[in-house]
Amino acid sequence: MNRSSRVRLLEVLLAAFFLLAVVLPLARMFVRLADPATRAVFGTEAFSTACINSLIIATVTSVITVLCALLMSWVLCRTAIKGKGALAILLTVPMLVPSLAHGMSLVYLLGSNGIITNLFHGTWNIYGYPGIIMGSFLYSFPPAFLMLYDVMRYEDATPYEAADVLGIPKGSQFAHITLPFLRRPIVSAAFSTFALVITDYGVPLMVGGKVLTLPVLMYQNAVGLLDFDTGAAIGFVLLIPAVIDFLIDALDKSRAGMRYVSRSFHIVPSKARDALGYVVASLLVLVLLLPIAAFCIVAFVTKYPIDLTPTLANVGRSFTMGVGSYWVNSLIIAFSVSAIGTLLAYFTAYVTARVGGRTARLLHLACITTLAVPGIVLGLSYALSFRGSPLYGTFAILILVNLVHFVASPYLMAYNSLSKINANLEAVGQTMGVGRWRIIWDVLVPQTSDTIAEMFSYFFVNCMMTISAVSFLATTLNMPLALLVTDLDSQRLIECAAFVSVLILVTNIIEKLVVSAIKRHHAKLAQA
Repeated sequence: MNRSSRVRLLEVLLAAFFLLAVVLPLARMFVRLADPATRAVFGTEAFSTACINSLIIATVTSVITVLCALLMSWVLCRTAIKGKGALAILLTVPMLVPSLAHGMSLVYLLGSNGIITNLFHGTWNIYGYPGIIMGSFLYSFPPAFLMLYDVMRYEDATPYEAADVLGIPKGSQFAHITLPFLRRPIVSAAFSTFALVITDYGVPLMVGGKVLTLPVLMYQNAVGLLDFDTGAAIGFVLLIPAVIDFLIDALDKSRAGMRYVSRSFHIVPSKARDALGYVVASLLVLVLLLPIAAFCIVAFVTKYPIDLTPTLANVGRSFTMGVGSYWVNSLIIAFSVSAIGTLLAYFTAYVTARVGGRTARLLHLACITTLAVPGIVLGLSYALSFRGSPLYGTFAILILVNLVHFVASPYLMAYNSLSKINANLEAVGQTMGVGRWRIIWDVLVPQTSDTIAEMFSYFFVNCMMTISAVSFLATTLNMPLALLVTDLDSQRLIECAAFVSVLILVTNIIEKLVVSAIKRHHAKLAQA
C-alpha cells in the first residue's frame, strides 16, 4: 500500500467513525419525532412548566455569570494585584468536580441544617430557583471566565495610550474601547453559559426541590420510567440552544485571527483600584471555593450535622460500600478515552490541517459539530440506538460516548497547533524520500507534545466528572464514580457522598500536576 493510499484509508476510517458514532445515533433519536406520541409531549403541562423554569434559570445565571467573569477578568488584566497566576488557577478549581457535587455542597452550607445556616440561625430556603441559580453559577463560572480572560489579557494597549494622551476618562475608555473589543467574546460566553446551564441536570437534581427543569424531566422519564418519547422530544429542544451557541462560537473563532497585540499593558499601581481588585478577587474565590471546602469537611466528620468530630471512618466505610470499584471504573474509562481520544483527535486534526481536500473539510465539520450536542442528548441517542445490542451495558459504550462527547475541544487544540507548523514540511519530506508517518513521529509529535499532553488531560478530567451522557448507559457493574454521588445522597449517606466528590477532585488535581510536571520536564529538555 503506497503512502497516498494509507492517508486515504485513514480518511475513510475517520469518516466512518463519525458517521456511526455521531450522525446515526442522533438521526435515530430524531426519527422518533415523527411519532405523534413524541410530538404530543410538547403540549403537556409538565413540559411547558419545565421549559419556562429552564429558560428563567439559564437566563438569570448567564447574566450573573458573565458579569462576574467580566469583572474578574478586568481585575486580573487591569489591576496591579499580586498572585494573579494563583488566582486564575483557584477560579478554575470548580471545573474539577461534577455539577452534582456543587448542588450537594450548597445543601451542606445553606440547607436547613447547613453550616452557614446553623452559624447564623438562618431561616432561608435554598431549594428551587435560588439553589439552582447558585449551583449553576458555581458550575458555569470557570468556563465563562476563561473565555473572557483569555481574550482580555491579549488586548492591545495602543488605543488606551492614545486615549490617555487625549485626556479621555477611564470610564469612557472602558465603555468605548474595552466593551466593543469584548462584544463578541461576551456574546459567545453568554450563549455558552446559557447552553451549559439549560442542559445540566446535576444541580437541579440536588437542589431543585419542586422546580422542574427540562434536563431533570428528561432524566426522570428516560431513565426512571423508560419513556423515550418524552426524552426524544426534550432532547430536540435542548439541542437548539447548544446549536445556537456553536454557531456563534464558530463565527467568533473565524474572526479570531484578526486580533493581535502590538503593545502590552503597563499597569501603574493604584491603591483604590487595586484595593477594589483584592476585594472582588477575595469574594469570588470565597464564593467558588467555600462549597468545595464544605464537602471536603463533611467527608471527614463523624455524622453531619449532629457530630462534627473529625474522623477517617468515612473513607473505610465508603470503600467497604464499593467506592473503590466505581473509582476503578472511572479510571478505566478516563484512561481509555484519553488514550484513544488523543489519537483520534490528533490524526483527525492532521488530516484536516495538513492533508486537506473535500473529505478533510467534512471531517472538520463533523468533529466540531459534536460541540453542539449536549451530553444528555448524546447519551439518550446512544440509549435508543444501541439498546439491545452487544455494546449496550459495557465499558465500550461508555468509552465511546465520552469519546464523542469530548473530542471537539482536543481536536481544535491539535488543529490549531498543527496549522502553525510549516505547511511545506510534507512536500520537502516527499522530495527527500521521507514518508508522512516518519514526519509525524519525528517532527510533528515532538513539536506539539505540550498540546498532546493538554489533550490527554482534557479528556481525563472531563471523563472523571461527567454525569450527563453516561447516566443513560451505565449499569451497576460499570457505573463511573460521579454517578454514585446522587445514589449515596439519596440513601442519606451524605458523608460518603462528600468523600466521593473529594476523591474525584483529588484524582483530577493529581492528574493535572502530573501533566504539568511532564510539560516542565519537556521544556527543560528542549532548552538543553
